[in-house]
Amino acid sequence: MSRPRIPVGGYGEITFFPRAKGRVEARTRFRDWDGQTRLVQATASSRPAAEVELKRRLAERNVCQPVDTTLTPDSPFPALVEYWLADLDLENRIAPATRFNYERDMERLVLPAFRGYTLREIGVARCDALLKRLGQESYSSAKRARTVLRQSFALAVRHEVLVRNPIDNVSRLHKPKRTPTALSATEVNAIRAVIKAWELSSGTSGPNPDGQLGQIVEVMLGTSARIGEVLAIRRRDLDLTTTPATLRICGTVISERGVGTYRQEHPKTDRSNRVVALPSFTAEALRRRLAIMADHSLDALVFRSREGTPLTTANVRRQLRKVLGAAGIEGVSPHMFRRTVATVINEQASLNLASELLGHTDPKVTIEHYIRRNEQVNPLTAELLDQAFAREDGGGPL
Repeated sequence: MSRPRIPVGGYGEITFFPRAKGRVEARTRFRDWDGQTRLVQATASSRPAAEVELKRRLAERNVCQPVDTTLTPDSPFPALVEYWLADLDLENRIAPATRFNYERDMERLVLPAFRGYTLREIGVARCDALLKRLGQESYSSAKRARTVLRQSFALAVRHEVLVRNPIDNVSRLHKPKRTPTALSATEVNAIRAVIKAWELSSGTSGPNPDGQLGQIVEVMLGTSARIGEVLAIRRRDLDLTTTPATLRICGTVISERGVGTYRQEHPKTDRSNRVVALPSFTAEALRRRLAIMADHSLDALVFRSREGTPLTTANVRRQLRKVLGAAGIEGVSPHMFRRTVATVINEQASLNLASELLGHTDPKVTIEHYIRRNEQVNPLTAELLDQAFAREDGGGPL
């Protein structure tokens, strides 16, 4: 039985072979732009890493792609997906985590519905029907599917494979109204008490708590920082000698498939780079943390595993859910502390100050997604109405 013909610029099935010292080699056949099929291979410490490296090399070979792409309106939709992902890798303009999320969303949300269609067969009606179906299950899923569809079809339009992007004419997604949730001071102190009791207990399974979870919560409450930004704090980012103490937020922790968990040298956005004055409770938590750290180098992570590696955001979230869940407190996530801080600063000062503290470029994002609506109308209204409409008869019977 003959092998299926590989299109120019495409590659065949990836196979893996064990090599010496626990390394793995990934191989595939790539059909070059001269029409010749050649073997491309890459070796790494694990199967996922070898696959990532192989695909990187394949993407580099695609640099030689001529202007006229091998895609046509009759190409299957999965071919466009591969083409789009390879183009993202060539441009190298998005974060690895975003690239991973795009591929995951395409695989989970879109390909199950469109795998059997050619590009010509996927029009506005089919896209609209898919997004409506996903929207009935989850607005977030529909929004993510629309994003990857818009981007992949936009590439096909730019490369003159399609005349128009079908996503441009789908009906608008209707976002369900949702009020951001925030914690009260009483709830915050209850969470602190539960974590403190857990950290002082000696009957927990696994290694004894080292105090990091409670300190991480204090930093989130005192800075509004994202959990990844908190886990990326180094000694050099802190100045606890001033009044008030300060923290420079200038990185985040990333977990990337095939690579592992590492500190990224910049946070989510440019505006997210900021220096935050610390309230006394956060400064004290950080002083306690620094006092027990064995690594005194400036680049040492303040919060890290017992092996000295970065903590993953997923593990911190899981630990927080486990500790609070055991005490009957559900639904608290690291992001809820961020919304709580935004709500307090907005109520006590202003929306613009809350937006600045969170590192947002647009206060609209802050008020829409982070600030809990205060249903209490300013009682000054009663005083003003008394002044305007006080009864002249002294308040006798009507």
